[in-house]
Amino acid sequence: MELYLALLKDLFNLTMITIQLLIIFVTLYYFTLGFTAFKRKPEKKDYPPVKRFAVVVAAHNEEKVISPLINNLKNLDYPKELFDIYVVADNCTDKTAYLAKKSGAIVFTRYHKTKRGKGYALEFLFAKIFELNKPYDAFVIFDADNLVKRNFLLEMNNKLCEGHKIIQGYIGSKNPYDTWVTNTFSIAFWIMNRMIQLPRYNLNLSNTLAGTGMCISYDVLKQLGWGAHSLTEDLEFTMKALLQGIKTSWAHDAIVYDEKPLTFMQSCRQRKRWAQGQVDVALKYLIPLVIKAVKEKKWMYMDAAMHLFQPFFTVLGSIFLILQAFSFLQPYYLNIFVTYVPTFVWQIVSGGVTIFPALALYLDRIPWRAYLGLIVYPIFMYSWIPIIFLGMLHHKRKEWSHTQHTRSIELKELVKEEKTMYKAAK
Repeated sequence: MELYLALLKDLFNLTMITIQLLIIFVTLYYFTLGFTAFKRKPEKKDYPPVKRFAVVVAAHNEEKVISPLINNLKNLDYPKELFDIYVVADNCTDKTAYLAKKSGAIVFTRYHKTKRGKGYALEFLFAKIFELNKPYDAFVIFDADNLVKRNFLLEMNNKLCEGHKIIQGYIGSKNPYDTWVTNTFSIAFWIMNRMIQLPRYNLNLSNTLAGTGMCISYDVLKQLGWGAHSLTEDLEFTMKALLQGIKTSWAHDAIVYDEKPLTFMQSCRQRKRWAQGQVDVALKYLIPLVIKAVKEKKWMYMDAAMHLFQPFFTVLGSIFLILQAFSFLQPYYLNIFVTYVPTFVWQIVSGGVTIFPALALYLDRIPWRAYLGLIVYPIFMYSWIPIIFLGMLHHKRKEWSHTQHTRSIELKELVKEEKTMYKAAK
């Protein structure tokens, strides 16, 4: 019995050490990554507009927002003969298809009882466009609730001319001040843009696709096929391409304004779908990426694996806090946080965690009104913990939960609102 208890105690101590080492490494890595966000890598911006785009939108019952998007896309600062707008009206029961066609888009309708969701809708639309045999250089993908900054295609043209094959644009917010939820949700994306996506680009790592504002080379999509049907089809395609050695790049000035959920429960449902999808993708791609990183000795693949590891990291961190309640079972020296890592390191990290969100907003010139959301931002972030646990438990469920979009606004209204807030901030 004593031997059994001793083995159990040793196992407990080994578990605590392993979890602590992982937490320390991941925390310090992302903290260090954030420091590279202060400056942007120089970029060439004077390429002539030569690339031809198929601009695609997957829409499911989006009659309230589809027309403003199509009108917005038709007026981008790019030669009109170099891009076409396509919409797939996926399992729609409203006027989405009619309104999209009336606004000037080329519309395909799709109905399928079981294969539902954005991934299947995009695959259907890509196949239809391939059949047309038009000389496109790339696909640009938006959600139906988006608005797009007028220089978007010019920025993607620049990236394609530089030789990039897959590019993610900057995800802004169409409704950051509607509710405290839209405010904190917007802050989360602004932080991701500046503190995660931009640093990865600065360090020549691979960025990750974010569902909208994406540009994928025609040749790459033809070669790899879409084949991304998880609840996070964007992340799935990112990792699928990366395993083939094709990394995703970043266009910080190509801004798409996305509609954020209005209520806390809407945000929870959307984030649970993301968590389910990320766990699903991680189980498929995490280990192959680690193996590829070791074989090819390239940190880019390990960084991507760490990105997929995030849900598991959250779970491990939560388990560690629970196990801390049984700290009387382990000797003091096994608390690595206290014993082996200098106190000033954790003081710096804690300060950075507090400052980085505000710094991300400041560096990207987000209006001061947005900073009020930082007060309740911790509530939003800590709510991820139960959501991720549920996502892990339900990761095999593939039901697509559609987020209803209602914020019908024209780009000129959004730009006017931004200018007003910038003037007020000054």
